[in-house]
Amino acid sequence: MTYARYVALGDSQTEGLGDGDDIRGHRGWADRLAEHLAAANPDAQYANLGVRGRLAGQIRDEQLGPALALRPDLATVMGGMNDLIRPGFDAAAVASALEEMFEALTASGACVVTVTFPDIGKIAPLARRLLPRVIDLNARIRAAGARHGVIVVDTFPHSFTTDPRMWTSDRLHASPLGHARIAAAIAHAIGLPGSDDTWSVPLTPVPPRAGWRVAGAEVRWVATFAGPWIYRRLRGRSSGDGRVAKRPELGPVPPRSYVDE
Repeated sequence: MTYARYVALGDSQTEGLGDGDDIRGHRGWADRLAEHLAAANPDAQYANLGVRGRLAGQIRDEQLGPALALRPDLATVMGGMNDLIRPGFDAAAVASALEEMFEALTASGACVVTVTFPDIGKIAPLARRLLPRVIDLNARIRAAGARHGVIVVDTFPHSFTTDPRMWTSDRLHASPLGHARIAAAIAHAIGLPGSDDTWSVPLTPVPPRAGWRVAGAEVRWVATFAGPWIYRRLRGRSSGDGRVAKRPELGPVPPRSYVDE
């Protein structure tokens, strides 16, 4: 199966944070997937509407209309994590926003792909109490996807998704390896030529770290990432304030070989 018009909707993961930087640019799983699409169809075009910090309702309100106007035959929707980690999380409202996007995009004729979320408490131990939220939201995503014929890439059952090597030091954004695995998983789910299930192969085990190193890493994470994030929330600010989509219009996929780094 090949696709000609791919549009990505979402937040920072879709924008590509963790795979590049604001100076060189962010690649990310959506760019990597587009590169895979272009390998199968050199005429494929790609737009990325993802903006960091966006909540699921904001993705729907800001990105769905422009996405539909681009008439995609493939669309990815990734959102909900920014909602999940906030105090006022409402799983039903988040799932409803996602389902509205699923319904509209599939009705337009697009193949739609989404994902579930891993156990973030195994990525950031201080977030262990959020596991019931993850389980609840994932169940709602699966159900909404089933109602609208959406392809759901279920990451939750795979233990490697919580491996530290899959994440950057902020524990919120996928690392280059993580982005490569997400792209490979979606490529396999939609049956792109050359894709397979190697994305799901567990990572090679590494020796456990000493307890004092783990404790020190937690202190540094709170000081470097969790603290500033809480401060922004208290001020009513978002990392996406003033940001716009990096690829708001369909265009040729930049030439770059698809490498599973």
